[in-house]
Amino acid sequence: MTNGYVSFTNNAAGNSIRMTKVQQKIWGCFRSTQGAEMFCRVRGYLSTCRQQGGSATEAMTLVFERKLPGFSL
Repeated sequence: MTNGYVSFTNNAAGNSIRMTKVQQKIWGCFRSTQGAEMFCRVRGYLSTCRQQGGSATEAMTLVFERKLPGFSL
């Protein structure tokens, strides 16, 4: 592989869906489609913020302050 921007493994993909599978394992299922969509939306936002170098606490603080993360500008 000569491109340093491409990951050698797909661990990032597996890690990004791990929490969803843990949630599903603990509760058995999501109670509604809307609940599943909201869970995935929040997890996707937090995952993106983490990949861009932010923390979950910082990301959620920005949500409640109705501000955008720095990487989105």
